[in-house]
Amino acid sequence: QVQLVESGGGLVQAGGSLRLSCAASGRTFSRSAMAWFRQAPGKEREFVAAHSWFRSSAYFADYSDSVKGRFTISRDNAKNTVYLQMNSLKPEDTAVYYCAAGPLRSTVVGGYDYWGQGTQVTVSS
Repeated sequence: QVQLVESGGGLVQAGGSLRLSCAASGRTFSRSAMAWFRQAPGKEREFVAAHSWFRSSAYFADYSDSVKGRFTISRDNAKNTVYLQMNSLKPEDTAVYYCAAGPLRSTVVGGYDYWGQGTQVTVSS
């Protein structure tokens, strides 16, 4: 069982930055793939970024085309936390951002078993 709690959302102007955090409980965190998704009003939940460990310090990361080069996903196993650093934010990045955990790195919602409650990110123009 994994419980996820997101934090770090808020209101920011276009061009600004935010860092989201997701604190995970459960001993399987280090073995889980972790991801961020987002959902804007009236839209489906969409993939943002995913991370999985390859070996002790090597990892794989995937990003959606819309955030590639602006967002960075990272993890700290000692703190059981995954982060999403968001730079050069745009109004279209406005959404509720969700943290997710699953057995394998995936870009689809169904690939993850555990979800956080979400944190709101609003980017003003």
